[in-house]
Amino acid sequence: MKLSPRSKSYIIPEYNLTGDLLSFETCNLQYRYQNKGSLPPSMPIQLWFGEFIHGVMEEAFLKWDLEKTEFPWDWKEDIRPIEDMIDLKLQVRGLYPPKNHYFTTNIPGSEIKEINLNEHDHKKLASARAEAAINIWGKDLFPLINDTEVSMKGLRPMPNYDKKTSRSNYYSINGVGDVLTSIKSDKLDSDNKILEYLKKKNEEFNKICKKFDEFEIILDYKGMKRPSMDDKNWKHHEWQVLTYAWLRNKQEDSKPVVAGIILYLNELVPSNEDLEAIQRDITSETTDIINILPEDYDKLMNWDEDQEYPILSNKFKMDRSIRIINIDDEAKKNSLYKFDNIVSNIENSIIRETNGCKISDAWAAKADERTCSACDFNTFCKNKTQEFKVP
Repeated sequence: MKLSPRSKSYIIPEYNLTGDLLSFETCNLQYRYQNKGSLPPSMPIQLWFGEFIHGVMEEAFLKWDLEKTEFPWDWKEDIRPIEDMIDLKLQVRGLYPPKNHYFTTNIPGSEIKEINLNEHDHKKLASARAEAAINIWGKDLFPLINDTEVSMKGLRPMPNYDKKTSRSNYYSINGVGDVLTSIKSDKLDSDNKILEYLKKKNEEFNKICKKFDEFEIILDYKGMKRPSMDDKNWKHHEWQVLTYAWLRNKQEDSKPVVAGIILYLNELVPSNEDLEAIQRDITSETTDIINILPEDYDKLMNWDEDQEYPILSNKFKMDRSIRIINIDDEAKKNSLYKFDNIVSNIENSIIRETNGCKISDAWAAKADERTCSACDFNTFCKNKTQEFKVP
């Protein structure tokens, strides 16, 4: 009896929108070590806050959906228990909160209890942002939500496919949408601030939504400030939402996706560093938010870090927090083309390394100064963007 040889295993590479594609664009080499090499950052502050605020917003929605708690919510009674639960879940995963951003009582081996918890000593930056996100956006966002943490997947032809060298003739895009809303056209006239932003800032939205009795909007949270328009993240976030729309349209239960929304939650409680960046955006005209109330403009532009924190209006914070993304076939096509190019670059780096090329040569190190300064690999990265002094 003649046995046939085992066929070569067929693997379709999977790429996550944020974990792979956007991480690779931040820095190829950092992506190789952290994602492919399973070397997580030693001080993942940005990762921790992103996971924290996503978890808080999801649990807050579930609480509202079950209890219909009226807004505004009390931080100590309503929000702090959610924060504590999310903090514990993140610590189980090895993500610990930065001490200067969050007060935790989930300390291994400690008997600390939240006795006499007070806002002055214990509500730090992460908690202040969580409270603002819930109380500023929750009352308008939560009633629109149809589903949270929506998993989506789709296949794409492998770009620049070569039968001899390519790992597969297809690749998979995976994504998780933070929020999926389902809206009926007869509800558009309701008193809802999010719908008001959609109608005012998106002319195409008013035209498109009239074609459908029911439609969907994809919403994504970002634990960061609104990027400058010349920042690469400005385009990357748009591509991400457009790709989510493409993935969602591939699902059988989907309805037409007519718009995307990004909520930049740091804008609700900006840090001193954020305020300085906002000042620069306004001065250099690299922001799309230009209709600013005179009182907000004066407070912001006359402020410096030695002065008392400026009290800005909710309108200013909301205007900078919400971003509307137009959804149309041409825009989706362009975003997919961009992601195809990124996947092609990742695959080429993998093939070069597999063929014996050194990691540092197969994966380019390219990042901005802020990324480099916080990178665990900057001590041996030969392509770092700045010199690091040895103490």
